[in-house]
Order: sequence, then C-alpha cells, then structure tokens
Amino acid sequence: MTLIGTPPSGGSLPPKTRARVAQLVEHAIENRSVGGSNPSPGTICSHHIENIRKSSTRRSSDLHFPTVLLHSPASETVQNPRKTKGLGSKKCYTKLLHKWPSGMCLRGGRFYFRRRVPRDVQEQMGRREIWRSLRTDSLKCAVRRFPLIAYQVEVEIEKVRLRVGMSVDLLLLEGGNRSVMVGPQKPKPAVTVSALSPASTISPARESALTFGEVYDRYINDPTRGWSTRTRDSYETCRKLATDIIGADLPILDFARTHCRDFIETLRFLPKNASKRFPYLSPRQAAEQAREGKWDNLISSANVNAYLTDLSSFLNWAVQEEYLVRNPARGLRLPDEVARKNKRFPFSTDQLKKIFDAPLYRGCLDGERNYFLPGTERPRNARFWLPVIALHSGMRLGEATALDVTDVRAIDGIQCFVVSEESLVGSTDKKLKTGSSERLIPLHPNLISFGLLQFIDERRRAGETKLFGEIAPGPRGIRAVAFSKWFTQFTRKAGAALDRTCFHSFRHNFRDELRVARIDHDIALAIGGWTTGGSTRNNVSENYGRGHGVKVLHEAIMQLQFADVDLRHLKLAY
Repeated sequence: MTLIGTPPSGGSLPPKTRARVAQLVEHAIENRSVGGSNPSPGTICSHHIENIRKSSTRRSSDLHFPTVLLHSPASETVQNPRKTKGLGSKKCYTKLLHKWPSGMCLRGGRFYFRRRVPRDVQEQMGRREIWRSLRTDSLKCAVRRFPLIAYQVEVEIEKVRLRVGMSVDLLLLEGGNRSVMVGPQKPKPAVTVSALSPASTISPARESALTFGEVYDRYINDPTRGWSTRTRDSYETCRKLATDIIGADLPILDFARTHCRDFIETLRFLPKNASKRFPYLSPRQAAEQAREGKWDNLISSANVNAYLTDLSSFLNWAVQEEYLVRNPARGLRLPDEVARKNKRFPFSTDQLKKIFDAPLYRGCLDGERNYFLPGTERPRNARFWLPVIALHSGMRLGEATALDVTDVRAIDGIQCFVVSEESLVGSTDKKLKTGSSERLIPLHPNLISFGLLQFIDERRRAGETKLFGEIAPGPRGIRAVAFSKWFTQFTRKAGAALDRTCFHSFRHNFRDELRVARIDHDIALAIGGWTTGGSTRNNVSENYGRGHGVKVLHEAIMQLQFADVDLRHLKLAY
C-alpha cells in the first residue's frame, strides 16, 4: 500500500488530527486502494491532509477569540481588525454587562437596587427582598449611586441583626477599618448619608434613619394637602393609632405587610372610644383585654376599613415621595357584614313622634338643663330649630350649624337657605363635604309657619353673625360635634334612640319624602346636594347648563307633605 502524497512541511498536526489521519490510512490499507490521477474512494491524497491541517490550525489558533471578545476588545482588534469591526461601539452587549452591577434593575424607566434579604433576618425584617430607588433613569448616574445605596442596605441588615442579638459586622456599623464578630451590644452611631455623599446626590429627606412616625408627621404637615378640618382630624386619629400600634420608632424602610396585618388584628378587637374609656391602656393593651372577653362594644368592620383607607393614603404618599418602594397595605380590607344601604336608617314614624312630642317641643321647664322635663316654656333656640330644619331641608348637621344669619335670604323673591363656603359676614368655619354640596334650598312652608324668619330677624337685631352661635365651636371650630353629642342624649331621654339612627337620619327621611312626592331625580339630587356616583367635576354632563332654577326647586319643596309626623303644635305665634 502506497500513500499518495505526503503531508507538507510547516508545523506539526494536533493530536486529534494525527489520530484522524492514522484512521484514514488504516482504512486505505484495508481497502488496498491505489493512487493515481483519479484515485478511487478511500484514497488519501496530499491535498486532503493539507486541508485537514489548515482547518485544524485555524480552529486551534482562534480558540482564544470568545475570551478576547468578552474581556479585551482592544487587543483582539489589533490581532484581527477585520473580525472585530464595531466591537468598540456603545451598543456592545458585553460593555453594558460590565457597566450594570449585579442587583441593579430597570423598572418603569428608572433604576433600582435590589437585594435579597438573608434568611437569618427575613422573619425579623418581614420581607424577602429590599428595593431602593436610585432616583434616576440614567445608567451612568445609577452606576455612581449604586455603591452608596448598597452600603446603606447592608448597614440596615446589620442593624436588624444587632437589634435581635445576632453577630454583626462592626466594619459596616462603624464605617471603620476592622471587622469582628461580637454578641449583642448597644448600637453605635450609624454612618449617615451626609457623611458619605454630597447633599445633591441623596436628599436628607430620604435618609434611611427616618422612622415611621417621622415620615407620618411629614405627611400630616404636607402643605400640598388641601384637607378640610374634618378630613385632617380623621387622618390625625389614624396616625395616632398607627404609631401606637406599629411603633413610631420603626425605621420606615423596615415597614412591611406584616405590620399592616398586625394593625388590622389589633383594630379588630379595639373597643369603641378606647382612648376615653381606657385612658391608661394603649390600643394594643385594650385590644388584648377585649380579646380575652373583658370588654365589649368593639369598633365595626367599617371603622377598621376606614382606618385602613387612611393608612393606605399615607403609604401611597410615601411611595410617591420615594420613602417606600410599594404600598404594603394594598388590597387589605375586612369583609363588611353590613350593606352600605343599611349603614344608617331613617327615623321611623314612632321615633319622629317621640322626638317632636318631647317636652322641648310640647313645653319644658327651660331650654337649657331642664329641656327634658315638662313645663310651660317653649324655647326657640338651636336645640329646637336644628332637628326641624334638618327634617324639612335634608341639610347635613355641619352645614346647618355653620349657617350665617345672611344665609337665609330671598333669591328671585323666594326665601332660601344658601349652602356655601362663602360668607357675607366673614365667617371662616363653613366647610362643605363635596363640590355638589353648594346649593340653594327653598324654605318649606312649615319652617315659615313655625317662625323661622322671625327668629332670624331677632338674631340680626342682636348683632349676631351666626344663626346658631350659641353652640360651642369646640377646639377645632366645629359646632356639629358638640350638638351631635347633645342630640344623642336627647333621643335617649325621649325614648327614640335605636341602632343605626342618629341626627343624619333626618337626611334619610328627607330623601324618602322626595321619593314619596315623586320629585324628579335630578331635582332631588340638586336639593339634597347628592352626587351621582363620582365627583361633579368628573361628571361631564354637570358642566353643561346653569342648573335648576330656584322656582323649579321651590315647586318641588312645596310638594313635600311629611304626613308621617304631626307638627301642628309647632305652629305658634312668635
């Protein structure tokens, strides 16, 4: 057997190539192939071996190319400029990988730092991941800020370990140059943001040292929140409960869904008016005793959900201000066993009879302390007028108690209540619940026959600016609070107190009377100041036209008969 051609000189073959050549030679010998100008199949020629050598050499010398592509584009370009054309462009995937640190994420067009919480502190921190906004959409800026945020997160984790008595890394806590493992000890001052970075990079308002209570105070005192006095009081009540139950000193970055769950569980067993009934007990202590059966008369699911709504409003604000990444209270709500339509009931016929047949309306000793004792006095004061006005106008208690003497006046020749936040005498305590609350309510003939206009004239002659100025405005300037407490006592003494009825029930009676008279739906809404599901601003149809004329409203009021209650004894000569 002769081999046609010999391997050309110029370098040895790699081991794998030599093995392949030997295999082919063996195969040729077995088949006794003979070379020639046109060799038979199985014959190995010199050009075969040359091609094998070239191919193997090329693959062998290029094995370093992927590494060069990933780590050294410059040196690879020098070796083979043709194969590396364009590698230096900004779109190079490898360069982006090298500039994007591990743990940095792009979310909603902005960069975030993401860190998985170590398992040994997941339970204490109440979360599995920590997210921090880098507050930029620039990759270059995010890369510069990344180390600082990463350091702050590590310090936060070490503080949790220190708080629960685990071993800690003092190098992180002290910002020093040593690292030792120690047992529980008193925390030393943490490194602040201002000591690590210029104020222009991270605002002091976003320091990780801010507590839950401090951020909540900033929310309450935010000058951009256009709250009414009543709304502010509601948020302030929720703030006190939340800071008492959750803890004002809790770092805001540690606030998690577990704290929201604990907040709900405490509120579920919180007695009504706990701060007044048990002034020496914290909300958590009062709830624990109620859970053991020591107290009853707990707050309803609707009250718990109202507190959750206020808390969630604060957390949404905290997310917008970048104190938190997400709202941990989102979606949390207790099922309410009472349908919305059953929250408040109108007064029954029997209740109305007991209210307007009480000594205050039939004759009492006096209109002050002895209003519930029979006598000969027939006072015409706020206690007399407010229930009567509410029944015949549907006004809310806050709207009625805030009336000025100038808020009852003739409009197009018709005497009307003018419900508005504007005051002709400079009053500052007039606040409306919604935009649709501003309205005109023509006086019902009963009110005129009871002597309301004469009462108003007397108040004007006495130099009074408020129609019911005798009601104490209270520490926050709200007269409705004091009168509501008095009315609750009044209904109890009159035997008219029942569950789910209160002064607001007069408004329900007025709405039912509009239905009995079959008043047009839009006119009824205009008189009562009700919305049609959503604000008037969002209801496009409400922006067209000038609304209902006062004569149309007056015609509707004239049709209300109030046949369920006999009020003829109130028509007295004034």
